[in-house]
Amino acid sequence: MASSPFLSHSTSSTPATTISFSSSLSTPLPWRKFVAFPCKPRRRSFSVQSKIREIFMPALSSTMTEGKIVSWVKSEGDVLSKGESVVVVESDKADMDVETFYDGILAAIVVGEGESAPVGAPIGLLAETEEEVAEAKAKAAKSGSSAAPAASVAPTPPPSASNPAPAIAQPAPAKVASAGPGKTVATPYAKKLAKQYKVDIGSVVGSGPYGRITPADVEAAAGVTPSKSNVAKIAEPAPAAATPPKAAAAAATVPAASLPPIPGSTVVPFTTMQSAVAKNMLDSLTVPTFRVGYPVMTDALDALYEKVKPKGVTMTALLAKAAAMALVQHPVVNASCKDGKNFTYNSNINIAVAVAINGGLITPVLQDADKLDLYLLSQKWKELVEKARAKQLQPHEYNSGTFTLSNLGMFGVDRFDAILPPGQGAIMAVGASKPTALADKDGFFSVKNKMLVNVTADHRIIYGADLAAFLQTFSKIVENPESLTL
Repeated sequence: MASSPFLSHSTSSTPATTISFSSSLSTPLPWRKFVAFPCKPRRRSFSVQSKIREIFMPALSSTMTEGKIVSWVKSEGDVLSKGESVVVVESDKADMDVETFYDGILAAIVVGEGESAPVGAPIGLLAETEEEVAEAKAKAAKSGSSAAPAASVAPTPPPSASNPAPAIAQPAPAKVASAGPGKTVATPYAKKLAKQYKVDIGSVVGSGPYGRITPADVEAAAGVTPSKSNVAKIAEPAPAAATPPKAAAAAATVPAASLPPIPGSTVVPFTTMQSAVAKNMLDSLTVPTFRVGYPVMTDALDALYEKVKPKGVTMTALLAKAAAMALVQHPVVNASCKDGKNFTYNSNINIAVAVAINGGLITPVLQDADKLDLYLLSQKWKELVEKARAKQLQPHEYNSGTFTLSNLGMFGVDRFDAILPPGQGAIMAVGASKPTALADKDGFFSVKNKMLVNVTADHRIIYGADLAAFLQTFSKIVENPESLTL
């Protein structure tokens, strides 16, 4: 084809021009190539697309992999302002209010109350205008319907036995009252509703996990019709078929998860916190650990405790302070190894103390415990315990520990071994202080209060001699506790 005089110039395409707000749901605008033909130039038109934003499940801690929706503070159709609380999410350690970063309308709730979603998954849709609400709801319905076929496929029932056993009725699980020491555990939104409806939250019986008070409980106590149901139906497993005699030997190798349920038993799913604890315990099995025990005489410490107890000092604060002072002299016990290739000497001594709460275990952290005086340390500890039982700890208040203390002495336990938390070098297990008959070097007997402590340590960075020297220093501080009050 002969070349045209109108195409003598280069026909390089103009770079694409797109004006749109960044969003995972908005698509770029199409663009055209313009060629230099001898005609009236056409004017480029620019259009601006508004957005439908996704509200993602946030990562509320470094160990969080999924979150559970405790309650939606806002409902579909509500107008949101930047910085306003939208939803309460249960992470692996605490319940936290999640705020919106944009103005808009809560068009659709993708993950309902009581449901879980991985970190980064969409849990709701935010529209900018009223016109986009219907579009957002259609997108949410489409995403929900795509997962429906997989869920609707029923598993093939096992072949029935020749003489099937009669079905055993499973008792309905009763509501569990809170077992905490007089502490009312409620979600943040439930507390907000209690103030709004002027309901005494201490008189409300919780229907959530381990007696936690939910927004529906407060609405029921106030005589208000709950907007959403917090009751989830749990399907009971079908009775297992009788195992043939020839398959009895093979059944011994079947994993426990596939074994038939025990008649009359009730299956309770893990809470988010229990799942996190279970994961941490499995991770700890990859660390080579060893344990060293040591007896400590506590007569002087018990006498000091009786003096400072009226001032609000707890035994936990005394032990944490003594451990922190010993760690100053033995920094390798405060070190940590996370990748198996090197280890870190931590500049701060942060004592994490294990606390049992409703539905799990958490370790509030006394940061810089070696630098705080005993009375300030005790006050800080009380604040942490209150926040832990209310599930209001911030991530830095439970995941920054460098050494852990676990005390079961108040239950009369004389000794036990603790499991090393991932990312730390050592954990100390403290037993009860009990009167013990002891003989001196001259053969004379006396009765003294003795406490047994056992330390579990990471053998990659801490050796037996290191741990023995640390325990000797800890014992000297406890047996001569005057330095604790300085």
